[in-house]
Amino acid sequence: MPTLLFCDSQAVDNTDTGRNKGFCFYKNVNGIKRHTCVDTLGNLLFTVCTPTNVSDDKGLVKLLSLERAIDYFKSKTVNTKKITILLDNGYHKDYLEKEIKKVYPQYLTKIKFKITPKPTADPNNKGFKPVHKRWVVERTNAWFEKCRILLKNVEKTIELSVAKLQICSIRLQVKALAKG
Repeated sequence: MPTLLFCDSQAVDNTDTGRNKGFCFYKNVNGIKRHTCVDTLGNLLFTVCTPTNVSDDKGLVKLLSLERAIDYFKSKTVNTKKITILLDNGYHKDYLEKEIKKVYPQYLTKIKFKITPKPTADPNNKGFKPVHKRWVVERTNAWFEKCRILLKNVEKTIELSVAKLQICSIRLQVKALAKG
């Protein structure tokens, strides 16, 4: 069982067929938001989709409220090291801890949230600067962007969007296994 997980959300535009969509003002996206949790290799562990107007915090609570996620963390023994979940600055640790206690009170004996610091500006390096270790989940999001069926959300229901995300994740893992 990994001791480090990465969670993030990704806003995706909808086509006209999507019913379950919202508008995200700060990203200027009208569609859905994919909330994903990956391991250190970038393999998808849990995912949930919401309308874009749902905050990152509420999406993560919904993700960790999945029966699969609760069963996954229940199977972890208490006497081992806590699982650290790395988050970006769009999340609020206090809110998450309060809401997670309502879902499954023993969660916080098994996990801890860590907000990664914002990257500092480097005058010598003007290009992209990845945040320490957070590039793993960003790379997974980029892999999903390469799957043509995930480029834009065309599904009428949230459940179908989640299924497509899981199918693409399986395809990526099989492809990686075939290389190795």
